[in-house]
Amino acid sequence: MVVRRAKRSRKLHRTRVWGVGNKKNARGKGTRGGVGKAGWRKSKFTQMTAKRPEEIRQRGFFRYGKPKKLEITLNEINKLAGNGSKEIQLKGYTVLSNGQIGEALTIKAKRFSAKAVEKINAAGGNAVKEE
Repeated sequence: MVVRRAKRSRKLHRTRVWGVGNKKNARGKGTRGGVGKAGWRKSKFTQMTAKRPEEIRQRGFFRYGKPKKLEITLNEINKLAGNGSKEIQLKGYTVLSNGQIGEALTIKAKRFSAKAVEKINAAGGNAVKEE
């Protein structure tokens, strides 16, 4: 006579793992691994690097509301002036003295370095601080 084994369903009925594979998979959240960004440096690493690289940041303490410094050099202003405009408005920017200005420009910015003001005035332009 053929020996019949009990069906798996009969063997595993009333156990914790029946139908879910692993105990933790029965929680209703799948294999998500936690709440929010938990596991982003391990199990969800591809999601972090390939899909959302802008969210990668250094560990440790930092201020969320810390404003980025907006700086622009005279070389970059020279490139902007190539469009033919004689007045350039740089709202919130700090103008640094790296480079030269080839023509007389009126530059409106939040701050200017001392050397930048000298170079702008030497070229026949004006450095106007905005408030």
